[in-house]
Amino acid sequence: MARPAGPAGRPVGSITRGTTGQNRLRRADRWIAAAHGGLLRGAERPLVVDLGYGASHVTTLELFTRLRRIRPDVEVTGIEIDPARVALAKPYERPGLSFALGGFELPVPRPPVLVRAFNVLRQYDEEEAWHYWDLLRARLAPGGVLVEGTCSEVGHRAVWAGLTAEGPRTLTFSARFDAFERPSDLAERLPKTLIHRNVPGERIHTFLRDFDHAWAVCAPYGAHGLRQRWLAAVTMLARTWPIPRQAPLGGVARWRLGEVTLPWQAVAPLRH
Repeated sequence: MARPAGPAGRPVGSITRGTTGQNRLRRADRWIAAAHGGLLRGAERPLVVDLGYGASHVTTLELFTRLRRIRPDVEVTGIEIDPARVALAKPYERPGLSFALGGFELPVPRPPVLVRAFNVLRQYDEEEAWHYWDLLRARLAPGGVLVEGTCSEVGHRAVWAGLTAEGPRTLTFSARFDAFERPSDLAERLPKTLIHRNVPGERIHTFLRDFDHAWAVCAPYGAHGLRQRWLAAVTMLARTWPIPRQAPLGGVARWRLGEVTLPWQAVAPLRH
């Protein structure tokens, strides 16, 4: 059952394991820069939130560094529900980078233009995950984006959803080419709103089945490297699935990175 927003001053949510590591979220950050760099450039006083950064401040600092290359005055706030983690991060604050105690209520001075939330919903059930998606979307600045996903411990496998105030818009798969045997191995990193829908009859199951088939058919391209096999498989998949073929969300430049993005509606649960 979804937890309601708590009383004023009380963080909303539960403490996570806090697992993190250097460059763990590089794949997502790279996608954010490509897909939403224009949003950051065009925003007035852009504020970005890194929700649930974990036991170390490092991924928030990396996000700050990467986004400052796009928008030199962007402000980034890392939010954690564990007071001890916030205390450990405070010494690393600098102009434009801060850390605060909080949860899904997002205790920041103004609505953020972008929220990155990784590995924070794994411990909740599906209905709670939808609830917290709604809560976070309601706190975005006009035109803002929520990027919510899950990645492996070292970041070699990741899946994330892109959401606006109107709802989920995209689903992105990203992996190192040597980090899986078949594309459906990434299913374990699906957002909590989808992970239990990976069963026959659901769109996400059909997509992963078709991706595995394309990967198998394109095995001969592996003689030229796994990247070429991935490119061939995604190209084949794009004949029957609405995979964007143009930047910023699609095309060979994105696919070469071990990445593929789909419209959310192509894989959305049949019933919610």
